[in-house]
Amino acid sequence: MPDQVMLLAVLLIFVGSFVQTAIGFGLAIVSAPLLIIIAPEYVPAPICLVALFISILNALKHKSSVEIGGLKMALIGRIPGSVAGGFLLVLVSTDVLALWIGLLVLFAVAVSLLPYRVEPTPLRMSVAGFFSGLFGTSSGIGGPPMALLLQHQEANQLRGNLSAFFVFSSLISLTIQIPAGFFTLYHLKITLPLIPAAWFGYRLALWSTHSLAKEKIRYVALLLCFVSGLGALWQGMDLS
Repeated sequence: MPDQVMLLAVLLIFVGSFVQTAIGFGLAIVSAPLLIIIAPEYVPAPICLVALFISILNALKHKSSVEIGGLKMALIGRIPGSVAGGFLLVLVSTDVLALWIGLLVLFAVAVSLLPYRVEPTPLRMSVAGFFSGLFGTSSGIGGPPMALLLQHQEANQLRGNLSAFFVFSSLISLTIQIPAGFFTLYHLKITLPLIPAAWFGYRLALWSTHSLAKEKIRYVALLLCFVSGLGALWQGMDLS
């Protein structure tokens, strides 16, 4: 692999890890849209591996704010969503998948901006978990559905719950990607240089963003989801 590509991957993972630690998600949104164009081997397995690493660190950091019981339905929904995402990896073209994901993410952002506040009921958690599994397994971008549903939680509670969810969901996605042929020893090898970059991004975020208010985190999360949706649409139309 060219050195320039690896350096770019390291930089994107550093920034993505910083963002994910600061607001609870964002690693894949920052890194996946560009990497899938210039180095598609990094998507989705290496991004899922780094997300697992960062999510473990953040879940441990905010363990007192984690509500495992509230995440149960999301994790149950995540399993069939991940299986469906595995089939999409094999059966659906990249451009169709990108267009569909982009439209759904932008629709979710529009709904979240309405005056009506969407509460995380068990049914909604299971639906969000399903789509998180669908998107996360097929593209590495599994954060927006859960982030949009939990966006009104207190800052550390949001970070903790998202991180705990991503620990389990990353493991599920990686398990599905193995038989689909998208997680091999090669993918593990190219992930190793990304881990130190992820750790430095995590440490920098802890040092500089610990006092972010809930509303600021919510607006940044919505902005990232919006950018992610536009990026997926652009990617899908560009590949068509």
